[in-house]
Amino acid sequence: MNIMFSLEGKIALVTGALGLLGQEHCKALSEAGATVIAADLDDNACEEFASSISKKAVGMKLDVTNKNSLLSARSRIVDTFGQLDVLVNNAAINDMLEDPKTSLEESKFENYPLEAWNKAINVNLTGVFLCSQILGSHMAHRGSGSIINIASTYGMVAPNQSLYKDASGNQVFFKPPAYSASKGAVVSFTKYLAAYWGERNVRVNALSPGGVQNNQAKYFVENYSALTPIKRMANKFDFKGALVFLASDASSYMTGANLVVDGGWTCW
Repeated sequence: MNIMFSLEGKIALVTGALGLLGQEHCKALSEAGATVIAADLDDNACEEFASSISKKAVGMKLDVTNKNSLLSARSRIVDTFGQLDVLVNNAAINDMLEDPKTSLEESKFENYPLEAWNKAINVNLTGVFLCSQILGSHMAHRGSGSIINIASTYGMVAPNQSLYKDASGNQVFFKPPAYSASKGAVVSFTKYLAAYWGERNVRVNALSPGGVQNNQAKYFVENYSALTPIKRMANKFDFKGALVFLASDASSYMTGANLVVDGGWTCW
């Protein structure tokens, strides 16, 4: 079993590596033995973070919406390591529109800005497409690899807007449409690519996390926990085991799936 879950000798790249879950994804893969490439927009911050998790880890500047940035990254990876075994498409925008003066009105579907929609779709969906096309093609050429697309429960079910009501019942915020639309598309794209590259031995799966506790308002944490069978939000490290499972040979007969880790949120 230890061998099945081991990532020794594997090269793994995580996009959005400086984010809350991106950091945990990098740590999980590193702890399982992989050489991790922590990729995000800030080159220096990526290098600093990478050095904090492992002597083998490296940081890399990467813009998932920029084809030239991805082509340059692929060349660097091939020249340095000769291969890429695991790609975690984690980079995403989860726009909260948290300016108290405008958040309620702007987050309403009727008022949601086109600019916000386009920006989220560009990163959350087009970014997954480009990373898979450019970096995943290297895996397909080699005949081996695991692509893990980070989706969301909101790609499976609609946001429960009552979560965003405070203790007095006032609507503070509406979860905007772009996040759900893009994450739902990621789940569908995962199935497409799994079928397309199945014969090339490239497995493509989605991981859908539930809500993660991260200094949200007390009312939101209480609302979310009450609607979850396990009665709490996720901790940021609750997805590490699932990620390693999808990256490793332990899931060798699994592709086109959406692994849901949500404390039971979507079972009701």
